[in-house]
Order: sequence, then C-alpha cells, then structure tokens
Amino acid sequence: MTRPLTAVRPAEPFAEAKARLAAAVEAHRQEILELSHRIHAHPEPAFEEHQAATWVAEAIRRHGFEVEHPAGRLATAVRGRLRGGRGGERPRIGILAEYDALPGLGHGCGHNTMAASGVGAAIALASLAPELPGEIVFLGTPAEERGSGKQFMIDDGLFEGLDAVLLFHPSDRTQVACELLASEDIDVTFHGLQAHAASEPWMGRNALDALVLLFSAIGLWRQQLPQHARVHGIVIEGGTAANIIPDRAVGRFMIRSTDQAWFEQMHERFRRLAEGAALQTDTTVEVVFSGGSSTMNDNRTLADRFRANLAAYGEADHPVDRAHLGSSDMGNVSQRVPTIHPSIAICDEGVPGHSIRFRDAAATPRADETTLLAATVVAQTAYELFADPALVDAVWREFRGEA
Repeated sequence: MTRPLTAVRPAEPFAEAKARLAAAVEAHRQEILELSHRIHAHPEPAFEEHQAATWVAEAIRRHGFEVEHPAGRLATAVRGRLRGGRGGERPRIGILAEYDALPGLGHGCGHNTMAASGVGAAIALASLAPELPGEIVFLGTPAEERGSGKQFMIDDGLFEGLDAVLLFHPSDRTQVACELLASEDIDVTFHGLQAHAASEPWMGRNALDALVLLFSAIGLWRQQLPQHARVHGIVIEGGTAANIIPDRAVGRFMIRSTDQAWFEQMHERFRRLAEGAALQTDTTVEVVFSGGSSTMNDNRTLADRFRANLAAYGEADHPVDRAHLGSSDMGNVSQRVPTIHPSIAICDEGVPGHSIRFRDAAATPRADETTLLAATVVAQTAYELFADPALVDAVWREFRGEA
C-alpha cells in the first residue's frame, strides 16, 4: 500500500463513511506515527509500560475519550470510552492496543505499531462519533509478551459488555485469519546448599545441577512432542561464583500447544520433570505457573469483513501458516467475546519475529504505512458493526455456535 489512504475507494457497504474514516487517519498521520516512533524509541517490558501507557492515554483523551488510567488493577492499563451521538447502549466495540517490549531486545514484536494503530482507529471513529450509536471502547492492554495482562483486565471486568474486539498485529506476511498456541509462563527455582567447590564439594547440594538436569529432561521430552507443542526456556540465575556450589538456580520457561487438552497434559508433565531434577540432586524446587494464554476462537464472520475492507487497499491475504504460530492473550479475550487478531506485513517474508531485524523493521516507512492502513481498516470494520445491527447479531451467532 503506497497510495494515500484517501486515494482508494473503500469496500462497500458504507463506503462514504469509510472514506471519511480514512481521511481522519490521514489527517492525523503525524500524530499517529510520532506515537509509534516514540514508543519504539523508549521500549518498556511487561507491566512496566508507564511512559507508553501515559502517551496512549493522553492521545485518546485529546480526541474526546473519557479516560481511566490506570484501569483496573494494572498501573499500565488504559480504558477510554466515547459515547456515540445517536445514543443507546449497543453496540459497544472494543479497539485494543498493545505497547510492551521484549526485555533486552525492545520492540522486536512491533507493539509500537499496535499501540499507534489502535490509537489511530480510535481517533478515526471519534471523528464520526456524533453519528454512531452505542460506545467506542479503547483498551490499552499491558504485558502481552509475559504475564497475560489481558487476563487481569478480563478478571477486572474491563471486557464486560463488549460486542466485538479488534486488534491488528504486525508480521512478515499478511493473514487475516488467526490461530494461536495456548501458552503458559513457568518460573522454576531450585534451592540447594552452598559449599566450597574445591575443598568441600561433598558438603554442597548443587541447585544449578538440578536446572541443567531439567534442561536435559526437556530436550529428551521434545523427541516425543507432537508438532503442535513447544517448550523452551532460559537460565535467569545460575550461581554467583565458579568456586561456590550454587544454592539457588532459576529458570524461566514456556509451554505451548494448539491443542488445549494436550496443553493441560504438558502442564503436569513439566511439573514432574522439575520435581525429578530436584530428587536427583537432593535439592528442593518451586514451580510457579503464570500468564496463561488460550487458543484462538477466531470469529470468521468478523474476519470476513476485515478481509474485504483490507482488500480494497490492495493488500493480499494469505492462509494461516501453521508452521509459524505464536501465542497471545488475545486468545483469552476470544473465549469471552467475538474477536479478531489479523496480521499485516511490515517487512518482507522471512524476517523472524522477536529479532533485531523485526525490531528495526517496526520503525521503517513500510511499517508506518502499515500502521496507518491497520488503523483505517480496524476503524472501518468497527464502523460496520456500529452501522449494521444484523452484523453484530451474526457475529454473536457464530460465537455461540448457532451459525
């Protein structure tokens, strides 16, 4: 997409209103892209996105939203609400934004573009708010990379009463349909006993040995894992000096699967592996599971409308590549409200996510154009829900399994 958004006739229905949404995004191009680049230049990890959350909250407040910041229990969560001028309680459409970065890498998943495109979509919809029914609900959602911040927001009731939720994701290929691996974060801490590694090694109990054994067990376990399952981890802490037997070792892991039933089995198997490593080394172990993310209940009815709106701008959709699936707490949201999580390319295919190359791609002119395009198409798809009660009903029928 290289032409200005306003040079393209949007898809029907409601093409005239959709053109005005595109014009609103173009009119605020500088504000939207400046936000993307500012967040990219100041990366903040999960639950610590204080600057990004503030900037996002300030941006939507300038455009008429009533803003809660913090929203719920999370200091970096944001909710903005703007009533439509036509009144009524329905529909309530959620426009989401993410803005957390990866520790040590920065925005290697491109969440700066997700924050800016969400704000851009909210700005565009605000420009047409006087003619909309219901309510535009903007949710700034922290901690997608670790900790599943959206689940906290679900538990805090921030997704209650929404009729649909939309969030774009940057990628190396465009695919509107979304599949996700269920995932869970696991922190493992082994406790042993310090001793001099040369003069009295027999007096120690080596916590690092236990962690090494756990990694070895996981490596062997992988041989029997199906293609839809993943397990991976890093060492967080492995001792303080080579001549001191470590009395504490800490690892951080993730388990994943597209099969929810298999995923539950992995949960228990991992715990037994950790306990086995502790038994073999005469150490003790603490295993803490957190940040669970579900598989994706992708709403095809809503995705079809997004796909049609995207196609008007010449962006070709591709089928889901099941060899390259990740995880997201958008899966948790999708189990409770009709949800889509489409991806649009910001770089050439083959650039891996969570890499320096993808981080750098997230601040390029191509990423900027994708951010504006995503803002436009999210806003246009949301507009269809506001303008067509039958579409809202169809989305919910599919969600309830009635379609």
